[in-house]
Amino acid sequence: MSIMKTLERSQSGIVLLEALIGILIFSLGILSMVALGATAATVQADAQYRTEAMNLAERVLSQIWTGVDRTQQTINGVVMSMVSASSLTDFQHFSDGDNCVFTGSASTNPAIVDWVATLQPTGKPSPLPGSTGKQQIRVNTAVNNQVSITICWQAPSDNKLRHYTLVSYVN
Repeated sequence: MSIMKTLERSQSGIVLLEALIGILIFSLGILSMVALGATAATVQADAQYRTEAMNLAERVLSQIWTGVDRTQQTINGVVMSMVSASSLTDFQHFSDGDNCVFTGSASTNPAIVDWVATLQPTGKPSPLPGSTGKQQIRVNTAVNNQVSITICWQAPSDNKLRHYTLVSYVN
């Protein structure tokens, strides 16, 4: 009988230990699901900001396309519309600098001034968080009228600036 009592004593508390391990595993699973949900919300917000930046860049590009001066020239008997390089450079906005630290002069073109105002509205929230003063429009007429539009922002949860760059050719 003493062997039975020894076995009972050696196994006493094992059920409690198994229950505690089960609760620990269940708790870790719940915490992992909460962390996964928080990560999904952050990724969704980042995707929303990138989509908004893309829409803003596309909007200003279409304003450049429609606002640039096109002159008609006859080349080899064919009448062609040619983009005026000087009218295209009027759209430049803080064309110097890199990595969201832009320098140079702000554009005085009304379309660009209005576009910048949508990124820096007064009295209402900006479509992109932290986007104040962090836009750039570069024009390179030597490379087939290349236009580069860069928009930078920093979400409240970001440690660094994010950016979206759209490169197109206006011909």
